[in-house]
Amino acid sequence: MPDICTRCVMDVSDPSLTFDAEGVCSCCRRYDEQKALRGYRSSKSERELATLVAQIKAAGQGKEFDCIIGISGGVDSAYLAYTAHRLGLRMLAVHVDTGWNSEVAVRNIERLCNKLDLQLHTIVMDWPTMKELQRAYLFSGLANLDVPQDHLLVAAVYRFAREFGIRYVLNGTNIATEGASSPYSKQLSCMDFWHIQSVYRRWGRGKSLRKYQHLSLIQARWKFAAIEQVNLLNSIPYAKKDAIVTLSEEFGWEYYGGKHFESRFTKWFQSAYLPGKFGYDKRRYHLSCLINNGEMTREEALEELAQLPYPAEQMREDEEYILKKLDITPEQWAKVMREPPVPNEAYFSQDKVIRLAEKLLGTRRTAAVKNRKSK
Repeated sequence: MPDICTRCVMDVSDPSLTFDAEGVCSCCRRYDEQKALRGYRSSKSERELATLVAQIKAAGQGKEFDCIIGISGGVDSAYLAYTAHRLGLRMLAVHVDTGWNSEVAVRNIERLCNKLDLQLHTIVMDWPTMKELQRAYLFSGLANLDVPQDHLLVAAVYRFAREFGIRYVLNGTNIATEGASSPYSKQLSCMDFWHIQSVYRRWGRGKSLRKYQHLSLIQARWKFAAIEQVNLLNSIPYAKKDAIVTLSEEFGWEYYGGKHFESRFTKWFQSAYLPGKFGYDKRRYHLSCLINNGEMTREEALEELAQLPYPAEQMREDEEYILKKLDITPEQWAKVMREPPVPNEAYFSQDKVIRLAEKLLGTRRTAAVKNRKSK
């Protein structure tokens, strides 16, 4: 069995990876399947897009907005907003400031919203609350340290959708540059507030999370069922490099150096924490998607992987800044990095309860059916 895919740059740092007889990995095969199923398909996607846009506009009749979009300052959400504007959709833009925005991200958001004349609602998270929750996650030993930020953004978008009576939420997630799902992201959904609470009960310093806007189990699973997620970028021929050129020319938009690097915290945790504690580099998957999308060669990706994600001195400065801001000493952090990774199952989750309920309800339904048949 090869150590690295012959088509992309995924390797055995992902233990779930498998290879076929040609040395092509399971990620590439899954990418092909999902792109054929849900990706852009020339005239068919264009017809479907026209129908979808008409539906979104119809749902927005008599209302201030047709849809809502979360804005981060990154490529995908910016190009999504640009595309939706060109399609004539009236958007409400939402941004959540959790204390880690880069200056570039802030400028990108301002330029985009000003030129597109988007109404922007920025949620500035109560820093003491955010600090305590993110601090707890750094001690948790889990892989995805972005859950507190991600959950907050989702909760804010859904709250505004409900407040303004908006049915459609535009999402920048796309098959072309992101594939189906990262094999490195085997995290419970960021929607799972019980999991967040479980981490905080174990590692938090006892302060209330009352000011942390969140989704309850009912909201996450059922209450917002009428709100539809729309992955609009799957309906157009989307390429990251072309999007960057367009955004730069249209808005003076600036690239920030890497996937999710618009957040100083995310930039550091993906570049330093994950390789150091979990032994993998998420750039492998991100670059592999770009290879499969025809945006770069395998050789170019390998050359990029041979370099650090960003300069080592800057990485050290970011680590010092983040640890100090979260009140974590170098000694405490060294201990976290020495200890083995912690699986998601070490903390309580909604999924456990839901699976148990479904099992019990399924058993009861089966018994009820049998009883009816026996009568």
